[in-house]
Amino acid sequence: MKTMAQGQGSIGGSATGARMTRVNPQRFVVFFVSQRCSLRSVLAEACLTHLCEKRFAAYSCGNPHRLAHEVHPAAVNALAGANISLRSQPRRSWNDLSSLGAPKADFVITLDEDTLPRQPRWPGQPNSALWALPDIAEISDPEALAHASIQTLYVLRRRLELLVNLSLRSADRAAFQMDVRDMAFMP
Repeated sequence: MKTMAQGQGSIGGSATGARMTRVNPQRFVVFFVSQRCSLRSVLAEACLTHLCEKRFAAYSCGNPHRLAHEVHPAAVNALAGANISLRSQPRRSWNDLSSLGAPKADFVITLDEDTLPRQPRWPGQPNSALWALPDIAEISDPEALAHASIQTLYVLRRRLELLVNLSLRSADRAAFQMDVRDMAFMP
């Protein structure tokens, strides 16, 4: 079994046309950031793991002051309906993933615009993108919440299917980062 350190790597080169290279080309580390780490980021982590666990190590995290104690039931139900397994892990704050000894991110994808100014400086200057999605955990009607959770999973899956099919080794860093950022505008 691989340790976290073996699955780490970084993207080297400048933002002006250098090729992306990795210390370990086997897995790219992706952090998904939301407010509570209970619904949107959990859906994204589980979906990316489901789509391409061999090439990507996905982690979800949230604001340490708003972190949920458990995964939202709507996320559990949406993933179960899509036959995507959910790893049972404690909720992580972004402090956990930005500290010494944590996996070094290649990509940080923020799912909640309100978290941007509060996030830590991520070690290694990873690529970043904002994929702002509504905070559906606040929906009080159970039927509307279930529908919104499935729709959010669908949107994330479409974007992540494109991400896993991008040529990660041959594209230059600036073009790759623009592609990942542009995915935010997909319905």
